[in-house]
Amino acid sequence: MAHFEYSGRDTSGALVSGRIDAGTADDVATQLFSDSVTPIEIKEVREKTKPRVDAKKKIDLGPNASGIDRINAVLTGNKVETDELIMFARQMYSLTKAGLPLDRAIKGLEASLSNLVFRRILQDAIAGLENGMNLATALGQHPQVFSQLFLSLIHVGENTGRLDLAFNEIGKYLELEKNTSKQVKSATRYPIFVMAAIAVALAVITVFVIPVFAETFARLGASLPWQTSLLINISGFVVNYWPFMLLAFFSLFFGFRYYITTEKGMLSWDRRKLSIPLAGDVFERVALARFARTFSMVMGAGVPIVQGLTVVAGAVGNAFIARNINRMREGVERGESLHRTATNSKMFSPLVLQMIAVGEETGMVDELLSEVADFYDAEVEYDLKRLSDAIEPILIAVTAGLVLILALGVFLPIWDLNAAVN
Repeated sequence: MAHFEYSGRDTSGALVSGRIDAGTADDVATQLFSDSVTPIEIKEVREKTKPRVDAKKKIDLGPNASGIDRINAVLTGNKVETDELIMFARQMYSLTKAGLPLDRAIKGLEASLSNLVFRRILQDAIAGLENGMNLATALGQHPQVFSQLFLSLIHVGENTGRLDLAFNEIGKYLELEKNTSKQVKSATRYPIFVMAAIAVALAVITVFVIPVFAETFARLGASLPWQTSLLINISGFVVNYWPFMLLAFFSLFFGFRYYITTEKGMLSWDRRKLSIPLAGDVFERVALARFARTFSMVMGAGVPIVQGLTVVAGAVGNAFIARNINRMREGVERGESLHRTATNSKMFSPLVLQMIAVGEETGMVDELLSEVADFYDAEVEYDLKRLSDAIEPILIAVTAGLVLILALGVFLPIWDLNAAVN
C-alpha cells in the first residue's frame, strides 16, 4: 500500500484534508467520493527511508527458471515490450468481453507467454486477485511495467463494470504509441547512421592517415599552408591525448545522463528539446498528441478532470509540458474553465483551443480531444517527412565541407611540391 495525502471539499463546501493508505490514487478518489468528499488534489507521499520505484526493478524468476531464461532476462533488462502489452490488452479485452473470470483469464494468458518476466508479473497479479485485491491494485505491484494511465483506466473499468472497454482503449492507445515511436525512429535512423559513419571516417583519417603525410612533409622540409598545419596539429593532439579525450567524453556523457535523471535537469532538457531546430516541433507535437489522446481516454472513461490531468501529466513524456499540464490542473482546481487554463498554458494552437471551448459547451470534450489528437498525429507525420527531406541536404553539405577541408589540407602541399620540382 502507498500513502496518499488529499484535499477536497465536503457536501457543505468546507475544505477537508487528510491521509489515506491505498493501492492507487484512483482508489483514494473512489473512497473519498463514497464519503461524500469531492477531491481537489491527491498526491502520493514517499517515505524518505523507502527507495523510489525503479524502472529496472529486478523480478524474481523463480527456482524453476533455466539458465537461458535468466540470461535472456538480464539481456532484456527485465523488460516487457510494448508489443507484449498490446497483445495482453487485446486478449484481455476478448476474454473479459466473453465473461471469463479475471483469474482464469490471466492464468490462461500467463501459461501461453514465452517472456518469463511477464509470466512472473502475471503470477503476482493472480496471487493478488486471490488475496482480495482488485485488478488495478494487483497490476500496480509492478509500476515499472504498467503505467499510471494503464492502471487508472483498469480501475475505472472495474468500477463501471466495463473492463472490456478499458482493455480495448488501452490496446488502441499502445498501438498508436508504438506507431508514433516507429515513425520517429525511422526518420532519425538515416541521419544518425550518416553522422556515425562520418565520425568513424574522421577518426581513421586523423589517427592513421594525417600522421603519415606529416612525416613525409617533415622529411621534405616543405613550407606548409595554414590548412595543412591546422590538420597536423589537430591530429598530433588527438594521437597524444586520446586517452584523456575519451575520459572527458565518457565523463560528459554519463554526467549528462545523470543530470537529466534529476528533476531540475529533466525539466531543463525537455524544455530545450522543444527549441532544437527542425526536430523541436516534432517533439512538441508528439507530446501534445499524447496529451490530447490520453486526456480524451480518461475523460471518456469517467475519471474526474482533476485526477485525469494528473494522470495525463505523467503520460506525455516531457517534463516541461507535464509542468504546464499540472498548472492547468491547478487552474481547474481554482474553478477556472478548461479552455481558460489551456489558453494560459500557451501550448495549443487557436484551432485546438476553439475545439476545447466547443467541447466544454457541448459536453463532448473527450470526442473533440480525440479529433485534436488525430490532428496532431497528422502534423507529426508531416513534420517527420519534412524532417527527413531537410536533413538530407544538410548532411550532404556537411560531408562536402569535410571532404573539402581534408582535400585542401592534404593535397595543397603535394601540389606545391610538384610545382617546385617542375
